[in-house]
Amino acid sequence: MQPDNKIIEFQKVLESKMKIRFHDCDPFNHLNNSRYIDYIVTARGDQLLEHYGLDIYQLAREQGVAWVTGLTQIAYLFPAYLMEEVVIETRLIVHTKKSLLLEGLMWSEDKTTLKAVMWTKLVHFHLPSSKSHLHSEKLMELFGQIVDPLAEEVDFESRTKYLRSKK
Repeated sequence: MQPDNKIIEFQKVLESKMKIRFHDCDPFNHLNNSRYIDYIVTARGDQLLEHYGLDIYQLAREQGVAWVTGLTQIAYLFPAYLMEEVVIETRLIVHTKKSLLLEGLMWSEDKTTLKAVMWTKLVHFHLPSSKSHLHSEKLMELFGQIVDPLAEEVDFESRTKYLRSKK
């Protein structure tokens, strides 16, 4: 994570590009449904390291803490195709002492077509005890700086409907 003594303005909505690979596709050259989740989660992990200096794998190794998926909701709106470059956009929309709610969007390369919307609730977990665990003060501080709450409280279906209508 970034140095404690430095005040940094963090970007809240993170983006990265990924190419859809052959081994992730079905016989119709569409990205397999389960792989949408993998692409979004992989992008988020890379984005955390690149933008916030947060290495979630190092935290697991050195402190024995990680996040486990408690709930995933995903809407598949348009297919992603073999060798297509997509944009993965992620944001932290809610954080508590023990959990995070992330939103992940998969777009066409030019961001004109929303391909998928995903919400994932992650529970902070202490690996040695196999129990949920409070976020450290340092993590809570970071989450307070990067959280990007939605303008109003909505459920997943309403959020998906809103996002579809925007583009």
